[in-house]
Amino acid sequence: MARLEGWGRSRTAGTGAQGQACRGGWEPPPGAGDAAAPAAPGSVRLRPAAWQASMDGAPSPASPAGLSAYVVVSQLLGLTLLATTGAWLGRYRGGVAWHGLLQFNVHPLCMVLGMVFLQGDALLVYRVFRHEAKRSTKALHALLHGLALVIALVGIVAVFESHRTKGIPDMYSLHSWCGMAAFVLYLLQWLLGCGFFLLPGASFSLRSRYKPQHVFFGIALFALSIAACLLGITEMLLFNIRDSYSHFVPEGVLANTLGVLLVAFGLVVGYVLTRDDWKRPPLAEELALSMDFKTLTEGESPGGGSQ
Repeated sequence: MARLEGWGRSRTAGTGAQGQACRGGWEPPPGAGDAAAPAAPGSVRLRPAAWQASMDGAPSPASPAGLSAYVVVSQLLGLTLLATTGAWLGRYRGGVAWHGLLQFNVHPLCMVLGMVFLQGDALLVYRVFRHEAKRSTKALHALLHGLALVIALVGIVAVFESHRTKGIPDMYSLHSWCGMAAFVLYLLQWLLGCGFFLLPGASFSLRSRYKPQHVFFGIALFALSIAACLLGITEMLLFNIRDSYSHFVPEGVLANTLGVLLVAFGLVVGYVLTRDDWKRPPLAEELALSMDFKTLTEGESPGGGSQ
């Protein structure tokens, strides 16, 4: 009885206290927990503090310290490695063309652009767009990965066509094995990601179980793509300047610089992705939708009990 009387006095303490309680979120009476009885019909369910702040139009929290700087560095490195790739192919390999002897050069350009730069940017989407709607962020994530796959496919077609024209055998080197494995697994990863997270149908528990694997293989395939590019750069240099490579000729130095830039880009992106405190926080409305989705697909109430 004393506990109930104390709760009754707190509810009638005045409008000032009530306003402060609403702004800071509702605190249940002592002894009330997750198993509290549902609200009576016609009553108003009070929202947690995070939801109330969103409803009141509070400004979104700023990005974590250091995140913006690392993202900027990653983009500068990405643009620099693209420029270095273009300079290497244009200055020392004659440029790029779809037909003729220059068709092969389409391959390294497309693989660096698609499998490294765009794939890395797609992985950063959830770190950069922290306060936008989850559906929009998810669509951009899938779109960038899809664009990377299309560009990489163009590069693969180019190298097979070039080999066929010149009579060069396919798929015999370690570079080709790693590169093809990265592309096929990347395509599979994209299809599974769209099926589980972008399209309706997958249950809440199924998405929750698959998500850690999706995150791990996303980072692993990004690392494998960079490794395949490094093998390809070395192979291309040995084919074209085998006799002079050891003399620090300008082409060799430029290509080695490209390799260093690829590693640096991968390290910066990987660091951003592995910082737990830089993960995208769920928005208030996403928490509500997540509980509703779990209720619909798993037959559970938001409080965790089965219906």
